[in-house]
Amino acid sequence: MDPKMFCYQCQETAGCKGCTIRGVCGKSPEVAAMQDLLVYVTRGLSAVTSALRAKGEPVSRGVNSLVATNMFHTITNANFDEAAIRERIARTLSVKASLLARLGDTDGLPEAALWCGEDADFAAKAATVGVLSCADEDVRSLRELITYGVKGLSAYTAHANALLKYDESVDAFMQEALAKTLDDTLGVDDLVALTLELGKHGVDGMALLDAANTGAYGSPEVTEVSIEPRSNPGILVSGHDLRDLEMLLEQTKGTGIDVYTHSEMLPANYYPALKKYDNLVGNYGNAWWKQNEEFESFNGPILMTTNCIVPPRDSYKGRMFTTGSAGYPGCTHIEANEQGEKDFSALIELARTCEPPTKIEEGSIVGGFAHDQVFALADQVVDAVKTGKITKFVVMAGCDGRAKSRSYYTDFARALPQSVVILTAGCAKYKYNKLSLGNVPGTGIPRVLDAGQCNDSYSLALIALKLKEIFGLDDVNDLPLAFNIAWYEQKAVIVLLALLALGVKNIHLGPTLPAFLSPNVTKVLVDNFGIAGITNVDDDLKILVG
Repeated sequence: MDPKMFCYQCQETAGCKGCTIRGVCGKSPEVAAMQDLLVYVTRGLSAVTSALRAKGEPVSRGVNSLVATNMFHTITNANFDEAAIRERIARTLSVKASLLARLGDTDGLPEAALWCGEDADFAAKAATVGVLSCADEDVRSLRELITYGVKGLSAYTAHANALLKYDESVDAFMQEALAKTLDDTLGVDDLVALTLELGKHGVDGMALLDAANTGAYGSPEVTEVSIEPRSNPGILVSGHDLRDLEMLLEQTKGTGIDVYTHSEMLPANYYPALKKYDNLVGNYGNAWWKQNEEFESFNGPILMTTNCIVPPRDSYKGRMFTTGSAGYPGCTHIEANEQGEKDFSALIELARTCEPPTKIEEGSIVGGFAHDQVFALADQVVDAVKTGKITKFVVMAGCDGRAKSRSYYTDFARALPQSVVILTAGCAKYKYNKLSLGNVPGTGIPRVLDAGQCNDSYSLALIALKLKEIFGLDDVNDLPLAFNIAWYEQKAVIVLLALLALGVKNIHLGPTLPAFLSPNVTKVLVDNFGIAGITNVDDDLKILVG
């Protein structure tokens, strides 16, 4: 019997209800089932680690990393390799068994903490532990909201860990939250409170990653990035992991091979310690969903460092490599050694045999407006606001996607008055970062300030809080600031929860509201935080800009 699936964790889920035959992302029912089981056993492991901590017993960084990496593997478009996911399930069960032996007393632990099946049992077990195994719609909605928030936060902590930055309190809370999604005694009010607490820890996780990135590579600088290829063979790096890019840049020094960023890796060009490499030559292409055509025309090897994989065409599948949380059957996966180092010689040797990238665009784009750079412009910004040259800031951060309805964001950016500045982070920027929006008249301030990756959304929060301080306001919602966020996957979920934890209200979210929000949970968000969807450009301009 073919396995059945139900997945509604991303914005593109079928009919805005749920994927039940095959994922819109390309995920098979078999992979979906194994991801469900990986989440289940990771929840079980988290119940055990939480019980150990309650006894005053330490939990190792290795176990913390295992939990975060497991959840990262299940983010949309990250890992399509069933064998790799099965291996992670087996490893998790083995670690859990050793921790159960340390714990001793297992009374009160949930079934997920005690289950220990073999590979032959995985498919049958997976069929019983998916999303729909929780019958209560509102409890299910909140459990999934928490789980997806933890997935997003796990991505941030995994990136920070790669740069040797850790926060035990964040790891402990993520595991506690996962364990509580197994607790049938917790009702809607308990889970709402847990969701809001998750947002607070989301802020901590975002701060951890910001400190890791800036500590390793310096604060991003305003930078003009070429989008035209050169005549050398190249390697294209997509995803989000800056440490992977750094290792590749180091290994390609002096080889005559150029390295290009793609999609969410674009902001790597803004960091001083990465800009010093003359073999980092610019950005090739656009947001993740265009990769089928752009990976084809690039001609050289592609390294996928994290999520954002589109199932590859056979014509370039042999030159697509994965590493970290990313995986796809038939693509060579690059593992790290015990010291965290990776050998990219296979990509380098392949690149030597490939043609240079085909030109698909010309010119350059400007970015690097993370918090330190915007703070440096604070006097100019304040003066522009006080003199009426800037009338509004609109945060248009988040994700891009394939849906035609996302052209709304291009049209919205075009329709904004010239006195309005767009603050952005994430691949949502590709809907408008190549438009000729120019500067705010009478100032040298660009109308699009790109803070970086979705991982860098923390910068936008810091900028908002700094503006609140400068203008002497008690409430961030009193700023001339509006939020029109595009979402796609689970990192956007933790960013949303973090903004709510910081007190931000009246966020507009699109192109659709999440399918995993039940009507009652949606009502809680609307009534308490003013969460709203989008409608059309003209009406939303009146609401958000006036």
